[in-house]
Amino acid sequence: MDRRMFVRQGLAMGAGMAAAAPRRRDGKVVILGVSCSPRKGKTTATSVKAALDAAKAVDPRIEVDLIDLGGLDVAGWRGGAKPSAGMPEVNDDFTGLLPKFQDPELGGLIIGSPTYFRSMSSLCKAFLERLAPLRSPKLLLADKPVGALSVGAYRNGGQELVIQEIQTVMLCHEVMAVGGKPSAHQGATLWNAYNDDIMKDEFGIKSAQLLGARVAEAALKLA
Repeated sequence: MDRRMFVRQGLAMGAGMAAAAPRRRDGKVVILGVSCSPRKGKTTATSVKAALDAAKAVDPRIEVDLIDLGGLDVAGWRGGAKPSAGMPEVNDDFTGLLPKFQDPELGGLIIGSPTYFRSMSSLCKAFLERLAPLRSPKLLLADKPVGALSVGAYRNGGQELVIQEIQTVMLCHEVMAVGGKPSAHQGATLWNAYNDDIMKDEFGIKSAQLLGARVAEAALKLA
């Protein structure tokens, strides 16, 4: 094969790949935030929203969406089932939410969980298991930035352990696990020390905002 033929074939392959790749409309990049607390609208949801607000402020192209799983029926994955994209194995409240995670405009995720006995909530575990269809037949979340946050009853109540658990699961999707900036290198850690008024935890809310901004910046670079 001569050099001219090699260049022509390379250009043709590149054009084919560009045509096949899903394109985002109007350059929009969506950041989904998921609150995995059974207490709807409480501290975890507020913390995820703070992260999303900071993400949205990074660039006009960023759009955000908060999914609060509190009060919803979300079952875990059934053993032995073979997940495939678009074919959930159970019908519950999460079934209608799955398309949000299949949207080609999805640029990144922020996942929040309370810490229960120094581990993620059972709702968070069920949610993470139900993302299994996004791994087959294609890794739909691959290379998307994912940040995690956790809310605990104590300042050192296991928040970083929960963040690590979430990141470990999401790495099965080959995502880009990101933290925030100082002081949120691993993720956002919040302390519910003010009777559910999490906004009074200025240090924790700041870590959530830093995490949100970092996820947005990474999503724009990877879009």
